[in-house]
Amino acid sequence: MDTSSNTPEPRTPLSHRAPTWSRRRLLGATAGGTAVAALGTFGVTRFASAADTSTTASAAGDVVGKVTVGYQGWFACKGDGAPINAWWHWAPNSASTPSPSNNGIKAWPDIRDYTRTYTTAFANFGNGHTPALFSSYDQQTVDTHFLWMQQYGIDTAALQRFNPTGGEGPTRDDMAAKVRSAAEAYGRKFYIMYDVSGWTNMQSEIKTDWTNKMSAHTASSAYATQNGKPVVCIWGFGFNDDKHAFTADACLDVINWFKNQGCYVIGGVPTWWRTGTGDSRSGFSDVYHALNMISPWMVGRIGNASDADNFYTNATVPDVADCASHGIDYQPCVLPGDVAEHQRAHGDFMWRQFYNMVRAGVQGIYISMYDEYNEGNQIAKTAESQAWVPTDSGLLALDEDGTACSADYYLRLTGDGGRMLKGALALTATRPTTPYVNGTSAGTPATATITLKARANGKYVTAENAGASALIANRDSAGTWEKFDRIDLGNGTIALRAGANGQIVCADNAGASALIANRTAIGSYETFQLVTNSNGTVSLLAAANGKYVTAENAGADPLVANRTAIGTWEQFDLTTV
Repeated sequence: MDTSSNTPEPRTPLSHRAPTWSRRRLLGATAGGTAVAALGTFGVTRFASAADTSTTASAAGDVVGKVTVGYQGWFACKGDGAPINAWWHWAPNSASTPSPSNNGIKAWPDIRDYTRTYTTAFANFGNGHTPALFSSYDQQTVDTHFLWMQQYGIDTAALQRFNPTGGEGPTRDDMAAKVRSAAEAYGRKFYIMYDVSGWTNMQSEIKTDWTNKMSAHTASSAYATQNGKPVVCIWGFGFNDDKHAFTADACLDVINWFKNQGCYVIGGVPTWWRTGTGDSRSGFSDVYHALNMISPWMVGRIGNASDADNFYTNATVPDVADCASHGIDYQPCVLPGDVAEHQRAHGDFMWRQFYNMVRAGVQGIYISMYDEYNEGNQIAKTAESQAWVPTDSGLLALDEDGTACSADYYLRLTGDGGRMLKGALALTATRPTTPYVNGTSAGTPATATITLKARANGKYVTAENAGASALIANRDSAGTWEKFDRIDLGNGTIALRAGANGQIVCADNAGASALIANRTAIGSYETFQLVTNSNGTVSLLAAANGKYVTAENAGADPLVANRTAIGTWEQFDLTTV
């Protein structure tokens, strides 16, 4: 399916687990690593343009005409209450705390929107903050992920479900309920995506699991349907490796069984399913053509825009034509690229894929993946610079190619790709998404340098602890920490850059947390409406939540955006220095 892992659930004790082999590493040799190598090996016929026969087999639904993201939901931490009680997927030795010598990820998540995190054994971030990680088992984590999907226009999440009969089964069962709750709360759709890699008794056990457990979730208003049928995806049929040694008859039996249950069945299939060569077993044509939707795997096949163009010509276009001739919907993968392998090209690699898929006339797009920090191909918020990466980790951030990108950049890019798929944005080969909201970074020239003195107590606002702590009004005089660069964004909105550390002031956690100078890019959380009051003071209205900044507790507590009206505590004397 569209997870990053291509292995069965580990059978060894949690404390002795080796790193999970990824689909990318397991299948990369078969694929030749890049499109050019793959095409040379498989000898695929070239097509010059999208096939004239391309049609839509189905009307728009929850997957046709939509952007779906692969959602792992497989991170846990010691102490989070998960049945697995381990640093699940964060560390190869999941019984021990993640550290430089026990690290299972290739990119560090941006953790600023999570209310609960878990401390690791890595060194502090470059900005001095403690390096902590989230747990997928916390409902707030899943809620945050689905809130992002809502905010950035992502339609549907495919919840990855590996063999649930082993020790990880109870945690996976709970994750399905958490995803359902979040999807319902934030108006997103979800469906179950089975990864059958290494699942020895798959043919019978997948039916039992659906009947006894997962089918209950189709009662949710958030469960994805297509053509009036609940959606189920099965990833792994037909792959030519020892983790997918199922016969064509067994696979066909499972597909038909789900269809007889009234399901719309998607297949996560080999890249070269149509030709039955390379990563695909031969003799599986009937299996593939029994599916309602085909979604070929692409991770590890391409790494740059040129590769993407080769696959457009040699795989996507003829795939679309084949599916159209059989009345099958087509949902190809789009990848952001591996951060650790410098593939992203500040969004140009991913946008080229969006452009190619939309011009080919595909029925939907599948993003590989949403939260796959293990392989570094996640679109969820990610460390934007070394300031937000442990100094001893060796991990790269989103600015690895020298172009600074905000933590949410690939969410925004995905949202724009979805708009182009739906026709809300004209087809364009030029990426329309800027690395920063408003195109503005921490390096943008200031309009003026200012101080803010709180009317609550007559003291200056400071970026406490050289900016490492929250803003608070507790200084009698103005030094470097009490000075802020005012950056005008237009229409009366501003951003503030702290003289203490050169970082942008943020209404963290959508305004629920105190103001702090810790951002390198200006987005909605870093934008404030500057309101001039009748007595000459100013107030700051946070774009993050539409509330006014207050010097809480008469200035004794940090500044926070939580007021719906302007009183004395919400007024500041602004002086240009």
